[in-house]
Amino acid sequence: MNPLNRRPEKTEYFEYYDRYIQLVPDGEIVEILRAQTPQTLDLLRGTSAAAADFRYAPGKWSLMEVLGHIIDTEWIFTYRALSFARGESGLLPKIDPDVYMANADFSACTVPALLEQFRHLRSANTLLFENFNNSALDRTGTASGYSFTTRAVLYVIAGHELHHMNVVKERYLGHAG
Repeated sequence: MNPLNRRPEKTEYFEYYDRYIQLVPDGEIVEILRAQTPQTLDLLRGTSAAAADFRYAPGKWSLMEVLGHIIDTEWIFTYRALSFARGESGLLPKIDPDVYMANADFSACTVPALLEQFRHLRSANTLLFENFNNSALDRTGTASGYSFTTRAVLYVIAGHELHHMNVVKERYLGHAG
């Protein structure tokens, strides 16, 4: 079996992330990540400024901030995957998405610029990930105080995006002015 086709076992990640991993369809994880790129680009391409600034409730992130959060999280989880694949034994820190958001100014960006950043980031990441062999995918590391395999991190990346794109479809698109 292609090592990229094997789903992570529940022992390969912290249970919180099961909500993301369960969203990922069966198949080769790198191809799933590649296929997400045009889906996300097509979904959000042409988003108006009003729609980009839309918040479905007080205190919720704007659509632009959700997109920025997806990008930030992909950067962080890719670093984790690379660290684990290469045998990093140190503990990687926890991240607080609200702190990241408080220190980002996604409103100064445009949707096309963020989509272009996402496209390039995902393209580079899939090139990296497709070269991880079985040993690299099975290596474990610690982030946020929990153990993960590299394989599980790739699934978290895919599932995190799927989760947020589902929220975007349900709560943002079609509701903005």
